[in-house]
Amino acid sequence: MACEKLQLQFFFFPAMAQGHMIPMVDMARLFASRGIKATIVTTPINAALISKSLERTTVNILTFKFPSAEVGLPEGCENVDTTPPHLLPNLFMASQKMQDPIDKILRDHRPDCLVADWFFPWATDVAGRYNIPRIEFNATSFFNVCVTHCMHLYKPFRNVSSDSEPFVIPNLPDVIQMTRLQFPYHVNRDEVTESDTQNGVRESSELKSYGSLFYSFNDLEPAYVDYFRKVLGRKGWSVGPLSLCFRNMEGRTHRGGEAAIDEHECLKWLDSQEPYSVIYICFGSLSNFNESQLREIAFALEACGHQFVWVVRKSMQKKDDQEEHEEDWLPEGFEKRTKGKGLIIRGWAPQVVILEHKAVGAFLTHCGWNSVLEGVAVGVPMVTWPVFADHFCNEQLVTQVLRIGVPVGVKKWVTLIGDSVKREAIEKAVKRIMAGEDAEKMRARAKALAEKAKHAVEEGGSSMVDLEALIQEIASRRVAVDACKLPVQFSS
Repeated sequence: MACEKLQLQFFFFPAMAQGHMIPMVDMARLFASRGIKATIVTTPINAALISKSLERTTVNILTFKFPSAEVGLPEGCENVDTTPPHLLPNLFMASQKMQDPIDKILRDHRPDCLVADWFFPWATDVAGRYNIPRIEFNATSFFNVCVTHCMHLYKPFRNVSSDSEPFVIPNLPDVIQMTRLQFPYHVNRDEVTESDTQNGVRESSELKSYGSLFYSFNDLEPAYVDYFRKVLGRKGWSVGPLSLCFRNMEGRTHRGGEAAIDEHECLKWLDSQEPYSVIYICFGSLSNFNESQLREIAFALEACGHQFVWVVRKSMQKKDDQEEHEEDWLPEGFEKRTKGKGLIIRGWAPQVVILEHKAVGAFLTHCGWNSVLEGVAVGVPMVTWPVFADHFCNEQLVTQVLRIGVPVGVKKWVTLIGDSVKREAIEKAVKRIMAGEDAEKMRARAKALAEKAKHAVEEGGSSMVDLEALIQEIASRRVAVDACKLPVQFSS
């Protein structure tokens, strides 16, 4: 192939959140395994977070100073996890201040391609100054992009009388019904807002970029891959599920951070459980439920009687220095009553390792795309509890299109803290996914998708074919540039 004669250099520029950094780090490792000189461009604190997962790889890290002072952030706040919620707008402001350092990095290093998160729409123009093709990384599904496009284009929310009245999103391959409450305000209204302007800039950037790279695989959402490429007329490549590409224990355990529990201790506990008897509960790195909601989950888990592994972020808890038996967010005596039946992980969990264990029968998830794809990759059906972002669209894909999940009944988008769900609804959904009359059918469909996922990342599979096609295209472009010694003009 062309890249065997010249080593291509790809730069990867992730957004400042675990849900974006994890797949892009995996992607850089994947490209490096195909002979590409892969470099992740990020800030010092984020570099420290990902360095462990890059040990024994050829992926490089290139850092630039985070503009904390310029946007009123304390030193050390360089990503969503390290930034207090009330300062998150400042973090988003910081993303606009990164243009100059990225410009300098591209000018000095001249990579053959920049893979930049969709969160940085300005990256297309900055890369274009040096004739470097910018590929937009979408940390979401083709389905979500297509749904959002049709919402903007057809505005079906105009035809309903209330925020809770369902409407059909037109011109999609499936009948998808949603409500205004399940979208952010700027998507489901006609008023022009600052968010509308920002999204317009992002859409313009997407249309001008060389193409889009998706963390998905073609057989998961074939109708929407076709819709994106043929109806929307955009270039798109699928290169997932990346969680299946790295099989060594250490690589999987350190995806995203240091686990709060020893993986061997966790596996030992899971080994003692019956197949499909455990429900795994995790709401990602951003969702931050209040104490009353955590207690509702605890009561539901106790009532349903199934074994569980429950991941609770430290920021969800009232005080980090409290003794475990004094934690206010747990019902009194909960851990004693569920001893041997449940495992609570306070902090980061080795999610991929847990999900692929034979004891895990279901996954209660916030429907972040990383989590959804990791569940799909190992054939685990899901209880869906969307919170914000693309979660509600992902829930529709899981429950309505793929039919491998049960909704817990969340009605509306509430950033970070989520909509309130009562214990009875949680218990009902868990019982249905674990032992309901359609549980076996959902598990069978999930297992079938897992087989397709494994094939996608094998040699000759769709994700590897897409990966090679993209590499060949950038290699051909590089050869053409070197031959002609002329500025390259690329179009959408």
